[in-house]
Amino acid sequence: MSQHHHHHHHHHQRDLLKRIMELDFVLLELNLFLDTHPEEQAALRDFARVSEEVKRLKLAYEQKYGLLTIYGYCPERYPWNWIETPWPWEIKY
Repeated sequence: MSQHHHHHHHHHQRDLLKRIMELDFVLLELNLFLDTHPEEQAALRDFARVSEEVKRLKLAYEQKYGLLTIYGYCPERYPWNWIETPWPWEIKY
């Protein structure tokens, strides 16, 4: 395994992590928006789409590089938790 290849590998890892963090931020923003605009269909669709994308990226990342928390990236900071939280439209008030 050459030095160059190794560097490239790490670069991809950082890009993937950056993308995940960006999308998580988008979800956070959408989440806050949906708190005040629960009927906003476009935002709900975006939220669902981005959630799927983030889940896919996190899965890909963890299969390749191991758990995300290693890099000081800590999803627990965010106000919801993927698995346990129902979709906004599944919550019955």
